[in-house]
Amino acid sequence: MAEGLLTETPEFFVVEVKIKPTNNIKLFIDGDQGVPIDKLIKFNRALYPLLETSGLFPADDFSLEVSSPGLDEPLKLHRQYTKNIGRKIEVTFPDNTAREGTLLAVREDQIDIEELIGKKKEKQLTTIPFTEIKYTKVCIVF
Repeated sequence: MAEGLLTETPEFFVVEVKIKPTNNIKLFIDGDQGVPIDKLIKFNRALYPLLETSGLFPADDFSLEVSSPGLDEPLKLHRQYTKNIGRKIEVTFPDNTAREGTLLAVREDQIDIEELIGKKKEKQLTTIPFTEIKYTKVCIVF
């Protein structure tokens, strides 16, 4: 349903949908250039009546929240990696070790980051396959 609403605005995409046992629906939408709050409101107002008439929730017993993923949320989709090229990221591996660097490239099955290594902060290109990534977060730089 949500993805159908987004066909008119291809710069936006669904990242995740969470439905709690209390029928609280959380829809996370991202965009190639971010998502303005007015667009989130528009998506919420368009989706709510569709859910009401869908019959999925008896007696319209549900709540709907539409938002963009928070800054502290890990990247979940290939498209999110692509939109963050040029930004500093932290990649965490299954053994909970991490590497930090600037995201330079995103390919189908791997990413390239530029790390600053050692005391002299020498630049090093590191290629990381998606299969070796536990999660990736964008670093907040002030």
